[in-house]
Amino acid sequence: MAVSHQWFVQWAAPPVLFADITSQYNNVNDRWKNDVPKWSDSLEVPEQIVHRHNDSTNRENMIDDNNYGLKTEKNNERAHAAGITLWLTMLGVMRAQSVPADTDTPPFSTLYKWKHVDYEFPSPRHRRHALSTGKYVPANVLPLGLEVWGDRVWVTVPAWRRGVPATLATLPREGGIVSPQLKPYPDWSFHAAFGDSKNCSGLTSVFRVNIDTCGRLWVLDSGQIDSQDNPKQLCPPSIVVFDIYTDKLIARYPIPKQFVLQDSLFANIIVDTRTPDCSDLHVYIADTWRFGLLVFRLSDVRFWRFTNPLFFPDPLASNFTLHGLNFQWTDGIFGLALTPPDLFEERLLFFHPMSSNREFYVSTAILRDPSRVSNSSSEFNLVGESRGIHGQSSASAVDKRGVLFYGLVTRDSIGCWDTRKPYKKKSIEVVAMNTETLVFPNDIKVDQEERQNLWVISNRLPMFQAGPLDPDDYNFRIMYADTAEAVRGTVCDPDLDLPSDSDIIHRGWLP
Repeated sequence: MAVSHQWFVQWAAPPVLFADITSQYNNVNDRWKNDVPKWSDSLEVPEQIVHRHNDSTNRENMIDDNNYGLKTEKNNERAHAAGITLWLTMLGVMRAQSVPADTDTPPFSTLYKWKHVDYEFPSPRHRRHALSTGKYVPANVLPLGLEVWGDRVWVTVPAWRRGVPATLATLPREGGIVSPQLKPYPDWSFHAAFGDSKNCSGLTSVFRVNIDTCGRLWVLDSGQIDSQDNPKQLCPPSIVVFDIYTDKLIARYPIPKQFVLQDSLFANIIVDTRTPDCSDLHVYIADTWRFGLLVFRLSDVRFWRFTNPLFFPDPLASNFTLHGLNFQWTDGIFGLALTPPDLFEERLLFFHPMSSNREFYVSTAILRDPSRVSNSSSEFNLVGESRGIHGQSSASAVDKRGVLFYGLVTRDSIGCWDTRKPYKKKSIEVVAMNTETLVFPNDIKVDQEERQNLWVISNRLPMFQAGPLDPDDYNFRIMYADTAEAVRGTVCDPDLDLPSDSDIIHRGWLP
């Protein structure tokens, strides 16, 4: 995810941790190859905007409205497709998201895809103003994370570079439009283009979000802008909470300074609650660059931080190659996935560093107890075998049947594992691979519906960081697949027979 840190060479992980990693590289699995926007009352744009078309510096940031605006002819086609979708949905023939942009990645369907990302501006004049002032630079907008609830999809757009006008947005779930514009969430007044970024009352740079079972959106805001070029910490990293039924701000919880280390990057967030009223809610946050796991307890608004050698990157997995691009990332703990509350005796958090080929776990009973911060080292454990060479993984998620899905970032693939089976090469599987549509699957979510879907966003992040993306190619995609159909007949299918107990290598109650 990021440039290497020079101080990384100073740490040394326990020798036992990676002692057998070379042997695990052998015999790698063969298959691993409401529609009206709300605007701030103070929103003003000059009536006259001068476009200096002869200025080569500005020319790159100026986009003709015909290229980025909605065309009448295509609007008619899209409206027709959306109308068919709505009609069939009302008849119960199909689900709301069943009109995909393409079906090139079975079992996934592509809900949306973009060559570049555009926004719903209040008017063409506002849009031209954002372009001319550098508040909107299309080439610098990269969607990173997603979440799904009801009829909406939330998309995060961190302020990696200048020109990201809104860092959190929504899209309709029904599809029918290939490349829709993003609608800033909850409205423009919370974002850099037209809001007040100086008092930290809005959103600065959102990495990921998660929705709890009570309908609250938990937003992880890094508070940092221009992370790629010239990092500036404008606001403290915070958890920001919205009511998704009213789209109103509920609360803001800044992360205390004692838990924010130099170069901390809070890159992932997951919510853990088991009660109907969410009164027991805890939040887990991954500090990817300084190798920590933060816990937030809502009942008393308290934070604490765990550290463990398993959160560190693996030096032998810190070299990445993707479509001829070689880069070195020393990213620590990143992927976070919770098992269903009733799958095991205790709810587990599976986790892994981005720069690693292995999976780990810890009981959430440990994480939810602040007294265990300094005496829990042995409670964090390795899960089974290595995924093998080029097994680096991004985000992950577990469905209600206990199947873990994860992105294989250097293999253009989505992997799976039935968490009730041993974690071995013969019991993990690739459910989808595509060298065009799944280039760097960055975020993964499983929705909370009765019949669950797996959601993936791919965004070619390493290519974005190395230089401009091809403006004529589809660079970003949101895809979905039925979780049961995705693993049907594979070793990840929970309906297949489980291995004998003698094959299970974990301790105690954990299979």
